[in-house]
Amino acid sequence: MNNELNHLEKQKETTQKKLEQRKWQLKKSKYYENKKLRKERTRNLIQKGALLDKYFETNHLSIEETEELLKIFSEDVNAKKPDQFKKE
Repeated sequence: MNNELNHLEKQKETTQKKLEQRKWQLKKSKYYENKKLRKERTRNLIQKGALLDKYFETNHLSIEETEELLKIFSEDVNAKKPDQFKKE
């Protein structure tokens, strides 16, 4: 009887350790997935900024000046934007 109890307690400990390991793996996996998504978003923002500088020659403007320039044209651009480029 005592042997059985010891065996069951060891099983319980082992199972709890495995559960904790799985929880940690899941947490780590979520962290790396979020990190990957952040990197992807950052890369996209950098590329779009580079395209903005290239086509609108805004590299000499401050962030505030660039925003003002975009505000001036945004209404016209959005009105004439082809359907394929519109937000779904």
